[in-house]
Amino acid sequence: MHTEFPTVPLLLASPLRLVPLAPLSQALTILARRMVANHPGLISRLGPYVSSSFAVDPTDLPVTLLLHPHPTSMRITLHRDPPRADARIAGPLSALLGLVHGTWDGDALFFSRDLVIDGDTSAALALRNAIDDCEIDLGAEIAGLTGPFGRLLMPFIALAERRTGMPLRRAEARP
Repeated sequence: MHTEFPTVPLLLASPLRLVPLAPLSQALTILARRMVANHPGLISRLGPYVSSSFAVDPTDLPVTLLLHPHPTSMRITLHRDPPRADARIAGPLSALLGLVHGTWDGDALFFSRDLVIDGDTSAALALRNAIDDCEIDLGAEIAGLTGPFGRLLMPFIALAERRTGMPLRRAEARP
């Protein structure tokens, strides 16, 4: 399948080398906890891997996300140096987003090596299946955090998606 995925422009990625990561980690944790509340199956579908840690490494960004799943205290932290994790999934941000949104076939992404798994492959597969089963829409989840302003945010998310080529919403939710 090897596809040319859109990458985050260096002009947008570079500031992540300088900004404090703690506030961004807190924002991602809030988003993750909202997703767990909206999709409780996300954690239960991890089965024996619910206590595993997952590094999600967008290779076109200078940070790695470390996910600590938990039904009530899900946590995401950002790291500039690769963190220790039970499983690591790496690839361009657009491929990772496409995996979440069902834009591209997850198996094809892994077999073509567009996405790379290190560590506990079974844990990474459990995470992928849990995300896939929940049909998460990150654009809608982010808009939902803004309360009544969410409807106003959706056109901007759609514009960002068109301009960047990044799948920011599930395909069936796009206008």
